[in-house]
Amino acid sequence: MDGERAEAVTNAGNAPRRFFGLPRAVFLLGAVSFMNDAASEMIYPLMPVFLASIGASMSFIGLVEGVAETTASLLKLFSGCIADRLGRKRALTVAGYAFSNALRPLIGIASAGWHVLFLRFVDRVGKGIRTAPRDAVIADATPEGERGRAYGFNRSMDHGGAMVGAAVAFVLLTYAGVSVPGIFLLSAVPGILAVVFVTAAVGTARDPSVRLAAPPKLSLRPFSGRFRLFLFVLVVFTLGNSSDAFLLLRARELGVPVAHLPLVWIMFHAVKSISSGPGGALSDRVGRTRMIVAGWLVYALVYLGFSQAQTAAHAWVLFACYGLFFGLTEGVEKAFVADLVPAELRGTAFGIYNFAIGIVALPASLLCGFLWQSYSSTVALGTGAALAAVASVLLVAAVRSRTSDR
Repeated sequence: MDGERAEAVTNAGNAPRRFFGLPRAVFLLGAVSFMNDAASEMIYPLMPVFLASIGASMSFIGLVEGVAETTASLLKLFSGCIADRLGRKRALTVAGYAFSNALRPLIGIASAGWHVLFLRFVDRVGKGIRTAPRDAVIADATPEGERGRAYGFNRSMDHGGAMVGAAVAFVLLTYAGVSVPGIFLLSAVPGILAVVFVTAAVGTARDPSVRLAAPPKLSLRPFSGRFRLFLFVLVVFTLGNSSDAFLLLRARELGVPVAHLPLVWIMFHAVKSISSGPGGALSDRVGRTRMIVAGWLVYALVYLGFSQAQTAAHAWVLFACYGLFFGLTEGVEKAFVADLVPAELRGTAFGIYNFAIGIVALPASLLCGFLWQSYSSTVALGTGAALAAVASVLLVAAVRSRTSDR
């Protein structure tokens, strides 16, 4: 703990300039997340309907999202380790944002399901390259006692951008008469701004405090038992955490008009944005695991609710509650990872963390798609609720068997 406190003092000394109480790099990376997600979420809420309109089946939609997230997770694993080895967390962060935003808008010219599958794949390559190095940059720039707030702010800006992107899509679709493919192409505008901002935020130089004497390896051996146990429980939870595309399709099934799906997405991200900052800051005071368990239980109740919902109004309420789940867990989980690992292994740790989540994304989405198509949405979404409840119990048991995470 003394070493962590010393590191926090060093970090604070190395980052004297602050914006709204946050280190400069953390604030600017929040602006990057805002722009990038504005671009991404102009596309995402319309993607399931677009795929269905060109003849994709439910199983194929599950395949698209599962492949996309698994691809990102595999690359997050390697990019985090490479960032620690080469001291290039900043350069990889910039490269990842540039790659995604150069390719994502091309979905607008897709005419077959496999086109979308390929473009979602290459889009997620960019995400895989940037995520672990970016999360490590945030940890390096932030004192230990402020990490929950820092990651919460980043997630809040991310979701704020998503809200704006969905709002732009709604206006263009409803009032400007722009087609869905046209909206996809126009997402290039905020994407370009994201690349400009990230270059200004972190640059591409070698990281100043890199340690190369013992290069990191893709292994769990250097990490504590607490980190490894958390990864195991996280995998159990993620197996029931299928693509949000299924919830959008469920909303459509309950009677939400296609043109209103971006509005649902706006409301969803508004709740995520509002709750992420306070959720992260609260974890600095009450402990990470309490917040994570609370969020996972909210998730279980939401999925159970979606499985039993009967009207469009139910879908709106459940999406609002679903946003709270993200506010309670996204930034908190990342702060927990940063707390559990040494500074020189953070890129690798975030890579392994994201890999653990994403490698299960493909079976999770395929499982949901299979259960939905073979049985019903009630069975598919109810299974997700059950797995979240099991993971919550396992995490509580793990915490009780070890010292408090505080």
